Amino acid sequence: MQGSDEPGIDRRDLLRMLAGVAAANALGVATWGALEALLPKGNADSWTKAVCRFCGTGCGVQVGMRDGKVTDVRGDELAHNAGVICVKGSMLRALPYVKGRLTTPMIRRGGKGSPLTAATWDEAMGLVASQFQAAIAASGPDSVAFYGSGQLFTEESYTANKLFKAGIRTNNVDGNPRLCMASAATGYTQTFGKDEPPGSYEDIDHADCLFVIGANPFHCHPPLHERMMRRKRLHPETTIICVDPRRTDTADHADIHLAPIPGTDLLLLNSMAQVICADGLVDVPFVERHVRFTDGSAPLDFAAFKAFLDASYVPEQVSQELGVPALDIRRVAHRFATAKATMSLWTMGLNQRTQGTALNAMVSSLHLLTGQFGRPGATPFSVTGQPNACGGVRDTGALSHALPNGRVVANPKHRQEMEELWGVPPGTISPKPGLPAVDLFQAMGDGKVRAALIMCTNPAQSLPNSAVQCANMGKAFLAVAEIFGDSETAQLADVLLPAALWIEKEGVTGQGERRYQYTPRLLRPPGECRSDLAILVELADRLGLGKLISARTPEAVWDEWRQISAHSKYNFAGITYPRLKALRGLQWPCPTPDHPGTPRRFVEGSDPLVAPGTGIEFYGFPDGKAVIATRPYVRSPELPSAEFPLQLTTGRVVEQWHTGTMTMRIPELRDGAGPAHIEISPSDADRAHVAEGARLRVISRFGSIEGLAHITDRCRPGTLFASFYDVKLLINRVVADHVDPVSKEPEYKVTAVRLELAQA
Repeated sequence: MQGSDEPGIDRRDLLRMLAGVAAANALGVATWGALEALLPKGNADSWTKAVCRFCGTGCGVQVGMRDGKVTDVRGDELAHNAGVICVKGSMLRALPYVKGRLTTPMIRRGGKGSPLTAATWDEAMGLVASQFQAAIAASGPDSVAFYGSGQLFTEESYTANKLFKAGIRTNNVDGNPRLCMASAATGYTQTFGKDEPPGSYEDIDHADCLFVIGANPFHCHPPLHERMMRRKRLHPETTIICVDPRRTDTADHADIHLAPIPGTDLLLLNSMAQVICADGLVDVPFVERHVRFTDGSAPLDFAAFKAFLDASYVPEQVSQELGVPALDIRRVAHRFATAKATMSLWTMGLNQRTQGTALNAMVSSLHLLTGQFGRPGATPFSVTGQPNACGGVRDTGALSHALPNGRVVANPKHRQEMEELWGVPPGTISPKPGLPAVDLFQAMGDGKVRAALIMCTNPAQSLPNSAVQCANMGKAFLAVAEIFGDSETAQLADVLLPAALWIEKEGVTGQGERRYQYTPRLLRPPGECRSDLAILVELADRLGLGKLISARTPEAVWDEWRQISAHSKYNFAGITYPRLKALRGLQWPCPTPDHPGTPRRFVEGSDPLVAPGTGIEFYGFPDGKAVIATRPYVRSPELPSAEFPLQLTTGRVVEQWHTGTMTMRIPELRDGAGPAHIEISPSDADRAHVAEGARLRVISRFGSIEGLAHITDRCRPGTLFASFYDVKLLINRVVADHVDPVSKEPEYKVTAVRLELAQA
């Protein structure tokens, strides 16, 4: 029996496939090769290149079509992923045909508490516009907001940002990337003066040391993990270091696994820096030419920086609190510094922390200290969570503090530049930064934000301390553009707008290596579904802002956006739609139509913005130098205590993506993952008298949740783990909502909790 309404693989095929992958891993065989061998072949008569809908790896895929329907999806061998796709990507063929699609607008005619009933687009959009107008008239522009995600196409995020900041005149524009990538953006900006990774995925192919920290690419970015494994197979001398409190599948494939106590990673990074400085591993010529030091407010010299490290971060001083032997700190520091080329890869384990900015910046600082920068294989690389968090949100400035191409709201010159580029009067853009995600939803509860448009994300499930945030959302007027009508967020909506999905619309996404890629429209959206761009254009018209939003097709918006980029250090004016349709993406900077793209940023001969003769130029700062700052370790606000003796951390599993809104509707992926569990170490289970499969109650200062126990030695004692994809285990009700003071990104990775046995 097929698991979906369209041609695909049944559960037995999936289990064979997963078993094949496991066997391949055990034998050291190419994971993707086993995957491709086991997948049944679809009956397609045409193939078109596109981009995977899921994670920030941004894999190129080939979409097979027959009789106007998707019959197969396979990895694109000409794309950067060289044909490798994960199990989620292999099931893209089922995505357009999953059940439960929202196909007509819905409104609550009786207000809060009344049922959602079918409506026309005219009625639904009329209600949205009238509620926005009423809120603005009563309380000003900052009483409304936009909340998007890195899943929207760039053309959509750019249009929303322009509409709200230059049209409505509020900077209350934020989204899911605040929850996952804001610390990466602030870390890069503080270090290099500009956001976005300086290197490329191809650096994996040249690295002699792969330093993976706060990331689990085996589950979360499988094609990148396979690329790491291929490097190891071809060059066995390559060292893979994994830093993670859990013994993940990524850790199983590493040469060295360090398992720090959750929340203490900055002790490790500072201690590695101390060893590098004390043991003469600093690349002195590189540092003298390309780096300056600061304590955050005043310049330092190298001696003062070294003294800061010597005072508190000698390995033997930090070892106990860190939970890592001093000898291991020293050998990892030496391997990082002395490898011919070291590449660091990290994601949410560093980003979703109250010291996320410091952690991100310190990883880059290790590269600067050791000169592990700017040559093949030597780069600090923050891996992205969502398919367009980089291109569609960070680049377009679609966050509450930001403006396009690395500009910020608080800078008067930046506001003036964007007012001129957008053709609006001086003073149009508010000098007041908008509300970041957690504050934005709190403002709904306080009555300060009265109406909001939410697009392409599920904050009712993804926000920390989510029960409180759902209550806050219930106090505001919510218009939600959704592909399904029963998500946690959709259930709180006053207006539901049916949105087109993936290849039911066209647009550009930008993934982690600054590569912009084009997804074509291959299917007609079902029912009355519309693209998010069409919804934004209609809202602009109804608010009397149609003249401002004059670009109304994806290509027209892209052309406007790429020309704006030409006035910045993010210049990609040469990335045209015809080039994107013909090529497997292009990496910016790419200033002219004949430029091949930039695999390594800030490097002469690769980056067209680097002045000849400089070698490496960190042009984000006026002096062309990168910045290393002292980053004091601050203990997590969620330290274990007598009341809450354990620490909870969260993450993903290989078959599911984010809140499972899409992947849990594909039976093969749902059955492959099974229900989410609360993972607990054997010693903690013994102490709490917990048996496998027992029903547990996890309690924090923020809430409680019940779920089934899974006893595993993958969790270090004192640490619990749960994934957040399963609506039946809404783990974010328990998760702390502390935020990094700089990036405003929440700390999902460390929450103090206690356990109780729940009644079956």
